[in-house]
Amino acid sequence: KKPKTTDSNHGLPLYPNLVKNLIPMCPNRIWVSDITYIPIWVNLEKQTYYFCYLSLITDAYTKEIVGWSVGGSLETSYPLEALRMALSRMDSNELRELIHHSDRGVQYASQEYVKQLRSYQMQISMTESGDPKDNAVAERVNGIIKNELLKDFAFHSIKEVRKAEARAVDFYNNE
Repeated sequence: KKPKTTDSNHGLPLYPNLVKNLIPMCPNRIWVSDITYIPIWVNLEKQTYYFCYLSLITDAYTKEIVGWSVGGSLETSYPLEALRMALSRMDSNELRELIHHSDRGVQYASQEYVKQLRSYQMQISMTESGDPKDNAVAERVNGIIKNELLKDFAFHSIKEVRKAEARAVDFYNNE
């Protein structure tokens, strides 16, 4: 059973798609964000599992993962953790020219997440619909991490996923 990671049926403000016809020309001008799920197996024989959620932020120009977090729920705190990791790499003056692009999920539209983006004067961009092509770079990086680098793992705890994710991000970014 595939979980739904995007809840865009909320009453929070939405933002226009600023990257629709934009080609990134240098690093740290467009960051794309998305969330995917990873199964955690309770019992492999009985095929029982639950999910944890991976939040990624990727630089659209370099395709480098600049922030990530693994959490046990779809709470905003995990995408915020990924955002704070990405922000820690940057000088605050560099962030004024940066566009943060995401889907219209409640996590990215939340007051807490938007407040964090605005505090760095980042531009906020969101997809126009539920079409994954509107956030293709983020979707592709999710796929590489989940379906290539973590594909053959059977995780039994969030701690295992976090350790494997750290190795996968390091491999993806550096190899």
